[in-house]
Amino acid sequence: MSSAPPLPVLSVRQAEKRFGAVHALKGVSLEAYRGEVLALLGDNGAGKSTLVKCMSGVYALDAGEIVLDGAAVRIHSPAAARRAGIETVYQDLALFDNLTPSQNFYCGREMSFPAWLPRGLRFLKSRSMDREAAAVLDRLRVGLPNLAAPVALMSGGQRQAIAVARASVFARKIVILDEPTAALGLRESRKVLDLIAQLRSEGNAVILITHNMEHVVELADRAVVLRQGRKVGELKPARSNQKDLVALIVGADP
Repeated sequence: MSSAPPLPVLSVRQAEKRFGAVHALKGVSLEAYRGEVLALLGDNGAGKSTLVKCMSGVYALDAGEIVLDGAAVRIHSPAAARRAGIETVYQDLALFDNLTPSQNFYCGREMSFPAWLPRGLRFLKSRSMDREAAAVLDRLRVGLPNLAAPVALMSGGQRQAIAVARASVFARKIVILDEPTAALGLRESRKVLDLIAQLRSEGNAVILITHNMEHVVELADRAVVLRQGRKVGELKPARSNQKDLVALIVGADP
């Protein structure tokens, strides 16, 4: 007796989005599963960022729906997306340079006591937050020279790893990474790629936006290609079909 196919943790169905006369998304559908990396590819203006911002609550869809674990949801703000279990790491990382890694982890979600007081009057559990953040970084094999130092003193790769690790703590369903290796050197990019592979091995669903085809071939289980607001193809990346992926992205005849 064959087992039932796995249920996608995230489904986007016939997504439509307009900005005045610009039709940014034209009936885009995709699915993401736990324990996989889904690459979202396309040239500039293809609709990738718009789609990610709709999934992350920055924009509301004009039509279509977003389904999480089989249930349709309305994501009307970034806070609503986080509550639904979707965490997004944008290129700017959104880290506070003057804070430590653990303070960045829990900024806005601080552990505090006593619970019966309003949040602004509670005492912070600073040691608990430091221990939890250190445990997460250790589990994900993120090596930092000094957890008490502000992130402003850390390298680009270390800052990227902190942002990705923070997202993994709170992403109950999916982690979205927007160009996580942009502007990083080879060694720091390697560390970030290893971290993404670790997230997948722990059963997370990861959506990866990147222009680096080598990273797509190495990491992605599937690749969805957008062009001019439409989904134009889906492939399992391999070196043998890398030219086909590029052809889909640029609109060439493969």
